[in-house]
Amino acid sequence: MLGTLKKVDLRSIWKNEEYDFSRWLAKTENLQLLSDEIGIQLIPKDTEAAVGRYSVDLLAIEDGTDKIAVIENQLEITDHDHLGKLITYGAGLNATYLIWIVAEIRDEHLNAVEWINENTDGDLNFFLIKLELWQIDDSKPSPKFTTYSKPNDFAKNIKQSNSGEITGAKAKQLEFWMAFQEYINENKIMLKTQKPLPQHWTNISIGTSNAHCAFSLNTQSNEIVCELYIDNNKELFSWLYERKEEIEKELGFNLDWRELPEKKASRIIVKTKGTLENTSDYEKYFQWLIDNGIKFKKVFGKVIKNFG
Repeated sequence: MLGTLKKVDLRSIWKNEEYDFSRWLAKTENLQLLSDEIGIQLIPKDTEAAVGRYSVDLLAIEDGTDKIAVIENQLEITDHDHLGKLITYGAGLNATYLIWIVAEIRDEHLNAVEWINENTDGDLNFFLIKLELWQIDDSKPSPKFTTYSKPNDFAKNIKQSNSGEITGAKAKQLEFWMAFQEYINENKIMLKTQKPLPQHWTNISIGTSNAHCAFSLNTQSNEIVCELYIDNNKELFSWLYERKEEIEKELGFNLDWRELPEKKASRIIVKTKGTLENTSDYEKYFQWLIDNGIKFKKVFGKVIKNFG
């Protein structure tokens, strides 16, 4: 026997956007659902953060960066008021990501968001997300985020490249990360990367805000790197180093442990030889990064949960 799938009224679960839904979304496991949908790993920072006389529903940052995401929640059909507030909040906080979560979408607001995405560069990215609740028979309702408008990263990157803003090594780096993202998507690999950018690194969440996994390209030494990047937490590095033997045993290889006492960050590294000049080797590099990234996420993610 099969169950009956039915839609649940959002207000039956979250009666108030501020006190109910925003606080629910701010929990790490719930914000992860949104992160999975938009492909950007978000870390909750604050609910009802002040912007002048107004308050942002939810303020988040992109994991591994200082890029700000402003999230506006509207558990009803879109309107001018919420759109205007979201743009105002984004301007006041110099946000990189504007995320509008709604119950229903008017055509004029969908057109407005698409127009913004088509006419801005990579410094501003607007997501219009529809939220639904579904259940089977009497099961617990399950949230479903669906993206109706998002930034066209490929078009923006090509636009920047054609205007001369991306050249040389930066262009090669962007080409590599775009191909890497395509490889992950085509092979349905469960690894969430940040959007491709013209830089030598990209970040992977491991399920904690204490550290993240980073992939990088060293064109000077011709190396491909997978590392755990710990930002400004020497105590965590020392705690992990005490467990060095068991961590390396579970990973199956030795690591290069770099505390870097003169710097804020610490790094735990594994690397292999590789160059961006020969595109025929890209798939080999992709698989190496994926294999090690999945191991880092599994092992370090599990161990760090016991820290503190």
